[in-house]
Amino acid sequence: MRTSPIQTLLLLLVAPVLIGLQARADVDVQLTGVPDYPWVYGCFGTGSGNLMGYWDRHGFPDFYTGPTAGGVAPLRNNSTNVGIRSLWASQAGFDGRPTGAHGHVNDYYVDYEFTGTDPYITANRAEHAADCIGDFIGLNQKRWTNMNNECDGNIDGYAFVFWDTNGTKRVNFIPPPQGTNAVKDIPSGLRAWTRYRGYEADSFSQLVSFNPKCPAGQGFTFEDVKAEIDAGYPLLTFLQGYTANSRALSGMPKANPSIHAMLIYGYLIYGGVTNVYVRDGYGGGEEYRNWSTISWLSGGSYPVRGVIGYHPKPRMRSINISGADVTISWDGPSSELYDDLTGTTWPVHFYQLEKSAALDPADFQPVGPPTTVRTLTIPDCCGAAGYYRVRLLP
Repeated sequence: MRTSPIQTLLLLLVAPVLIGLQARADVDVQLTGVPDYPWVYGCFGTGSGNLMGYWDRHGFPDFYTGPTAGGVAPLRNNSTNVGIRSLWASQAGFDGRPTGAHGHVNDYYVDYEFTGTDPYITANRAEHAADCIGDFIGLNQKRWTNMNNECDGNIDGYAFVFWDTNGTKRVNFIPPPQGTNAVKDIPSGLRAWTRYRGYEADSFSQLVSFNPKCPAGQGFTFEDVKAEIDAGYPLLTFLQGYTANSRALSGMPKANPSIHAMLIYGYLIYGGVTNVYVRDGYGGGEEYRNWSTISWLSGGSYPVRGVIGYHPKPRMRSINISGADVTISWDGPSSELYDDLTGTTWPVHFYQLEKSAALDPADFQPVGPPTTVRTLTIPDCCGAAGYYRVRLLP
């Protein structure tokens, strides 16, 4: 979904009113270093780009390895950093890709809300091998029907989530195939893309508790938001009106309904009113929304239907022996939280290196102190064989 200039102006007019409330906040906590990319090739492409750009900067350096910004996901994708959009939408001749190598944009995207046949089919050529987030989450790919009895998908600019309509959390759900055609949705696609980048992750989706179609006592709550942020994990939100799961567009009677994506990266409470900090998907800077308001966008009904959670897992990176020492390095979550009321910043994720002399049976014992730096040098005592693992502490 994209805003008109008038809608953008309305958002800007609202912001100063909200910002004035910050002075009397009860709680004001944010994750630091969260990218803020403006919309391009789909809201959930952009939102997922903000999410994975965050993790590339916080412990997962192999998420983005292209030439833009020296191979580290930048905070913005303007000016010299526009190449970062290849993270979610690869394209021939862009961000170091060879001119003749078709990518996501070449194979799937024509124009926003285009409902016609994907370009690789009309050009009678093979699809490129999946290599960006959009490829894995089904973004812009018109190839499925009857998605969870809601709509056919996906028109240009859109992706889909298979929600559990009972309001329970779906963890690591894989959509059922349609014949021999594998079905992609956002949570499962984020996990598949993570595996493509050499890591593992857990993902989940859940309707929010204030969704009128969520059974009473079920659903994702503001306390759940706080728990995710306090644990160092941003959240994707799926904005969608509650009255329709599809709409008729040209040549497509059951196209995707109007949706939008935002990324939650903090929370703000003032006078008992619960708000969340968001990246709005338009590069709007620091913004926040009332958690359960009827619409998070001007010019229509865009409340939160549900959330998508994502937890990448640590991975051993290297083990180097030098003389009597061994240095072990790993990748893994490395978030920091900032309290605007106290002006303090603190790390969230701590690790414990462990060693066992055997694997059958294994007897892993702590080696060295808990650490946040994801590398540790320890004595390699006596040349004895050993097995190491790293554990993310709760």
